[in-house]
Amino acid sequence: MQKFAALLIAGIFAAGMAPAMSAAHVEMRPMLTLGMAKAMADACEAFRETQEDFRPVNIAIVDRGADLVLFRRQNDSFLGSFEIALRKAQSAARLPFPTRTLGAIVHGTDGKPGRAPALGEFHHITALTGGLPIRMADGALVGAIGVSGATGDQDEQCAQAAIDAVADMLQ
Repeated sequence: MQKFAALLIAGIFAAGMAPAMSAAHVEMRPMLTLGMAKAMADACEAFRETQEDFRPVNIAIVDRGADLVLFRRQNDSFLGSFEIALRKAQSAARLPFPTRTLGAIVHGTDGKPGRAPALGEFHHITALTGGLPIRMADGALVGAIGVSGATGDQDEQCAQAAIDAVADMLQ
């Protein structure tokens, strides 16, 4: 019985120390919060209201793992834009550069063929303009935003306005 008690105490002690020992191996990274995502969506909507001929949009904001943090659908936005906005955000998180750049890689520019057209065939990847990575001031990726419903250029402008609105939180 004394051996059992000693082993039990040793086990409890070791279990209590495990988190402390493994904490040294935990990587600390900045995180995209729901509050930041809400502020970004608000800014995108406010930007849209200042523009002429700007259709209602869908806004998807994902974390660095491409998991949805916030989705907002404006009244009268195209229903099909739901998935497009999400794919734009996921694409910009998974291949962390603007989806406009992905479009150039897939489809090419200036009459030249794309370098990797097969990238456009992957599920949850899109080469449509309107997805932007969200980075901390030091360049660390924290997530991405995808906007869909207006033109590609307008979608990207709305996404950029959203990121600009939280620039102080990305320091």
